[in-house]
Amino acid sequence: MRRAATIARGTATAPSPGLADVWAHPLLRSMLRAQSARRRLDQRHPWVLDTTVVLVVALFSLPDLLSHSRRGPFGEAMDRGQWPTPVLAAFAVAVVLPLWWRRRNPTVTYCVISALLLVQWSLGVWQQTGMAVLVALYSLALHGSLRALGWAAALTAAQLVLAVGLLAPVEHPFLGLFFLMGTTTAAIAIGLTLRIRRLYLATLEDRATRREIEQDQRVRLTTAAERTRIAREMHDIVGHNLSVMVSVADGAAILATNRGETTADALRILADTGRQAMSELRRVLGVLREDQGDERLLGPQPGIRDLDPLLTRVRAAGLPVTYRTTGDLDALGSGVQLTVYRIVQEALTNTLKHAGPDATADVTVAKDTDTVRITVADTGLGDRGTRSGDAGHGIVGIRQRAAMYGGTLTLGPRTVGHGWLVDVVLDVPPGDHLP
Repeated sequence: MRRAATIARGTATAPSPGLADVWAHPLLRSMLRAQSARRRLDQRHPWVLDTTVVLVVALFSLPDLLSHSRRGPFGEAMDRGQWPTPVLAAFAVAVVLPLWWRRRNPTVTYCVISALLLVQWSLGVWQQTGMAVLVALYSLALHGSLRALGWAAALTAAQLVLAVGLLAPVEHPFLGLFFLMGTTTAAIAIGLTLRIRRLYLATLEDRATRREIEQDQRVRLTTAAERTRIAREMHDIVGHNLSVMVSVADGAAILATNRGETTADALRILADTGRQAMSELRRVLGVLREDQGDERLLGPQPGIRDLDPLLTRVRAAGLPVTYRTTGDLDALGSGVQLTVYRIVQEALTNTLKHAGPDATADVTVAKDTDTVRITVADTGLGDRGTRSGDAGHGIVGIRQRAAMYGGTLTLGPRTVGHGWLVDVVLDVPPGDHLP
């Protein structure tokens, strides 16, 4: 079978959604990409955008410098013959040049351009470069203080009324005033809209980052809890094996003493060392169980033979399960048997939660020379995203148990038909078999 999601040997990492939910939306994805591209350009070459804006606004002054027509967009405005071209060019440069600092200091930029335009209008000069005040207002709405923006909007409206009516009268003052007020409002509205959009995207990024951190913390806590649980179970098994070793060593020491053999002292040392190890093991186990209160594990840890009762309970819960085994599984060590039992238990629990109605499951446990393969496949139609991204104890527990034996985990949809597959291969060296 083709593996949909594989975890390398000895690892137990889990995918985190993070920004996945935001990037899944096409509009938000394009907005984030555009904003990221602009940020990278500004960080590397901040002068590029400023220079482009200055040059584009300066191009609009060329018709005023090259043409001597007295007709403007609102009718006759002034007599071009009274001002030479170099003076008009100086006026245009003086108005356009402050735009270079429009993002770094938008309030000062607006004040300078507004003052220069007021001087030009009082001298009867009405140029197309007056649109620089619109760019300044847009920059102030996007980057500057909102209080300063309010004063700037009111000042601009007063200046336009004064210019159209008194300083630089035009042939159609009402049409001109309506057009100028509309463009001023549009510039401010666009700046505020982009400002709100920027705040919205920043909020989305912050929320996605916090969610990613929370997901990572949840996975870490779950992993720690599962490791503690696995450690408690393995301590019980190790404690039982040590107890058997101490009993055998004591019996062998007594027998050697009765026979007058020289190995009696070595066997006593072995028994004493085993008892000391058991004492230290109980202390460690007490630390691991300090959060369990008065809970006591009175029964032995489950093994291969306990899979039949487990499958019976699963079938009683409404999930038909078939079970096949290959090889001498009873010869496996108690730790390996416990790992196999827990992996099957967690996989079937996951199937019961997410596979949906009318699902079936197939469990296969196969033992080879130095490997054990556990396969749990179902035919469910449940939410695959929930099952693959589950940060609960089940998936994390399977990962941790597979990593404990240097195993390989395959988790994902089945390649043939519908359903879900959990495939675990454990490395079981000869030392992990029962004597």
